[in-house]
Order: sequence, then C-alpha cells, then structure tokens
Amino acid sequence: MNPRLPQGPTKSASGSTTCYITPRGHRMLTDELERLWKVERPKVTQEVADAAAQGDRSENAEYLYGKKKLREIDRRIRFLSKRIDELQVVRPSPQQRGRVFFGAHVTIESEEGEESRFQIVGPDEYDTALSRISVDSPMARALIGKREGDEVRVERPRGATMVTIVEIDYDLPER
Repeated sequence: MNPRLPQGPTKSASGSTTCYITPRGHRMLTDELERLWKVERPKVTQEVADAAAQGDRSENAEYLYGKKKLREIDRRIRFLSKRIDELQVVRPSPQQRGRVFFGAHVTIESEEGEESRFQIVGPDEYDTALSRISVDSPMARALIGKREGDEVRVERPRGATMVTIVEIDYDLPER
C-alpha cells in the first residue's frame, strides 16, 4: 500500500467512502464551483428578477422555473464547497513506479487476451467513457499494490476473472 495514504476506507460527510482526488479532478471540481458561483448563479438570479418584474409570480412559469433552477445551483454549490474541503489531493511520486496506486494508468489483459487501459481515480471523478475507474471499484481494489506482470483475481458483480497487469504509469509532474 502507499505509505502516503491512510489505510482503510473513510466515510465522508457527503457519503463517499474515499476522499482522494487527482490534481486534475480537483481542478475540475473547483472550476465547476467557480463557474456556478460567478457565471451561472448571477445569470439565473437576473432571469428570476426579470420574470418577477412581469407581475403575478404564482402563474409565471419563467419565474417558477428560474427559482427551481436557482435552488438546484445553490444545492450544487453547497455540495461542492463541502466536498472540496474534505478532499485530499494525491499527487503521484516517482517511488510509485512499477506498482499500482491511486492515480495510476493501468493496462491489463483479460483471460481472453483483450487489453484495456484505465486510470484509477477518486469517486468524484470516475468516468468510464474516459477510461477512469473509481478506486472503490472491485477492479481497482484488486489491483492496488500489485506490480507489472502480476496475475490478479478480480471479484466482479458478474463473477470472478483473472487479469494480468501489462503496464503501469503515472502522470508525474515535470521537473
């Protein structure tokens, strides 16, 4: 296991078991928070004010929709503010080379000979379409701490399978 990370899962106030995030994921969440706070919220607030100026608010669809949208934005701002505070940004180090830890890009080969590549990320940034899997997933849990060439048994919801780790690399900062 990575000595820089606490051992065992921790449950955050937002319900996620893992509070780790990559630098890219942290930037993504802080950018979303800033956009909501500085762009979206002021725009919707103005739309609500304009709709309110039209008169009877009880039957004004634009006003009612705007208020609903504003509540959704405020809810997301509260969530992001709280979540960003509890996240721990994990930066890969050169000492991790050759072993699978948080943030690793891993290429595996299935029993059928099919290769796939993905990055192990925090639950706030996983996206299977972009080949990013959560560190809490069965695949990631099985691979953590393993080395290139290791055969690993992965317990999946649809049954166990064996995979071989073909390659491991990290997004290491330039010196």
